[in-house]
Amino acid sequence: MVYIEKFGHGGDLLTARQLFGKDSAQLLDFSANINPLGPPPRVMELLKDQLESIVHYPDPAHRVLKQKLAGKHSVSSEQILIGNGAAECIALAILGLQPETVGVTYPCFSEYEQLARAFGASIKPLLGREENDFKPERSEILQLIANTDLVFAGHPNNPTGVTYSKEELVEMAEQAEKTNTYLIIDEAFIDFIPIETRITLLEDLQRWKQVILVRSMTKFYAIPGLRLGYMVADPTLILKLQAKQVTWSVNQLALLAGEAVLNEKEYEEATITLIQEQRTYVKLAIEEKLGWRVFPGQANFLLVRISADITAAELQWRMGHKGILIRSCSMYQGLTDQDFRIAIRTEEENQCLIQALIEVSKEGNPS
Repeated sequence: MVYIEKFGHGGDLLTARQLFGKDSAQLLDFSANINPLGPPPRVMELLKDQLESIVHYPDPAHRVLKQKLAGKHSVSSEQILIGNGAAECIALAILGLQPETVGVTYPCFSEYEQLARAFGASIKPLLGREENDFKPERSEILQLIANTDLVFAGHPNNPTGVTYSKEELVEMAEQAEKTNTYLIIDEAFIDFIPIETRITLLEDLQRWKQVILVRSMTKFYAIPGLRLGYMVADPTLILKLQAKQVTWSVNQLALLAGEAVLNEKEYEEATITLIQEQRTYVKLAIEEKLGWRVFPGQANFLLVRISADITAAELQWRMGHKGILIRSCSMYQGLTDQDFRIAIRTEEENQCLIQALIEVSKEGNPS
């Protein structure tokens, strides 16, 4: 079986085109967790109008975008670092803090381990418990924080979509302060959660000198090709990480898009409403029509376990031939070869997904 995730991520349309003989227009991509509404139309128009600005260097200090984010989050500009996607932010944290040991709770985003190892750190693994929505016990994660230099916590976690309670986050932050450990809370998907139920340490981040929040702008605003993310932390930490950043790593169009999307309140509300409604629809449809297990999650994707005699890789292959891409999760530590992840898309696209899943599930066992 040939895996589509040859580079360890979803959304690899080039590999999919080569494997299934289809062009991009013929593919429905449920393997990448991107806002199904696409980029805000006004932002696209702005980028077209400002295309000629690529003849100028971008602002190396990212001042305008920092100021807008500072106003949005009621923090100072000195607490913010803009990066070439959340991945660069994670890399800068490891480069700047130079941890010898990094704690990782599985299953989780693969870049935590890959970047930590690439920059010379050793990994202390901790496996989440399935009966606890794949989160570790509190005592276990507190012990992990005590025994490492830096710990990653996905919130919502990828690929499970599960979040921590405020009490859990505060307890982890307090432990990080007590043990002089850095705690990186990856909030790349938090914008998909309604504001009234969104849990974060952002509003009282000044209490935590060891905590770094990482956020992505590319997923929620559907601009992954531009690459844009940011970190929020104590100004002293930000300066340390900023010292490792390559000048002009964030391009001019990405900065312009970031400044513009922060004005898109109606778009943000429409996105959250769509994801809430369609996540419920997809979850119920899979459970009722296929009888498969859908794990709870609050992000714009769902983790599903197949209760049939077919692996996620085989399901992925069959769906790909129908022009639908899903994310096999068999390579995630703590998951099984029956697990796959799907993004939440529009109602019409989600209906196509469900129908295709029903069809391939009836094709019989692979030979």
